[in-house]
Amino acid sequence: MRIGLVTHNVLRGDGQGRVNYELVKALRGAGHEVELVAAHVAPDLMDVGVTWVPVRHRINAVDLVRSWDFARRVDSVWPMIEQRYDVSIACGFVMRRPHSINAVHFVHGTWLRSPYHTSRVRRDLRGAYHRVYSTSNARWELQTFGLARTVVAVSAMVRDELIEVGVPSEKVRVILNGVDTSEYAPGDFDRATLGLPVGVPLGLFVGDLRSPIKNLDVVLRALTRTPDVHFAVAGGLRGSPYPAMAAALDLQDRVHFLDFRRDVADLMRAADFFALPSRRDSCPLVLLEALASGLPAIVTDRVGTADLVAGGAGFVTDDPDDDLRVADAITQLTTDRDLRANMSRVARATAERHSWADMAAAYEQTILEMAPATTGRA
Repeated sequence: MRIGLVTHNVLRGDGQGRVNYELVKALRGAGHEVELVAAHVAPDLMDVGVTWVPVRHRINAVDLVRSWDFARRVDSVWPMIEQRYDVSIACGFVMRRPHSINAVHFVHGTWLRSPYHTSRVRRDLRGAYHRVYSTSNARWELQTFGLARTVVAVSAMVRDELIEVGVPSEKVRVILNGVDTSEYAPGDFDRATLGLPVGVPLGLFVGDLRSPIKNLDVVLRALTRTPDVHFAVAGGLRGSPYPAMAAALDLQDRVHFLDFRRDVADLMRAADFFALPSRRDSCPLVLLEALASGLPAIVTDRVGTADLVAGGAGFVTDDPDDDLRVADAITQLTTDRDLRANMSRVARATAERHSWADMAAAYEQTILEMAPATTGRA
């Protein structure tokens, strides 16, 4: 099968880029020919026979312009290359040409209406820019989704959002992202080597610390109600308001800001539980990584894969601002060892059903269904 994948990034260390990387690697391993139409590609994929049509991002442009310009460049080259593929896959708004499958990780149309959208949180130039960005992307995305024969949502929440913005339900199917269950696995790691306290209950938060969307706010407020519990916080600190917030709440000795880290798997083996009380999160890889590491999780129902936690792998709250509920979950996880151990086992078992191989197999089945039986072209 000849497969063309259109996306911005195919890189191991880049959220959606990691999903693309694992999918491409698996498809190539299954014997398919894969060509990438992308801005950035992991060099090792070239070593296994993947080909690449570079479509460079405009340098020194804001994301809105870069997104529009990338799609424009893909549109211009597409008539010259589309005949190469039996099936074509696009990731969100990356082109405005007919294609076989569109894989959707985020729906700007519903995010724009959220009370937590940046334009409602910030009444300044940044807020105004984000309103224009989301409004433009919502319009462009809907055009692109209409040009795909099948639309893949990365969670049930994204599926529901796609239907809400007008994508026909019969056109949508759900394929969850995956996780490396070898890289992320239960175990012990010496906290002292990570600069973390030993002999205390330790939670872990990993996410964007510049935006309120990941909602570290509620964790900090909950910690004021749970004495002796410590939290490790991984995420870029430049421009973050949270260190000052922690100090204002007198938590500076119990909240350990680690800045951006590449050793998240080690941090997870050093922690007792994980928190991701997001105000919106389509299908966060970090939650699957935490579950694979055997960490009970505290999430909100705004997390697209909260149902994975609801099956006994942790706690799901229905209000992202309910610090009392988060504090109660922290208390239970740090005082009831049997509960934590049971949730840990469920978490690991849940993640084992969502490996990268499972994800890739679901995409491959969809691709095979889309392939024309006689013409060899999508």
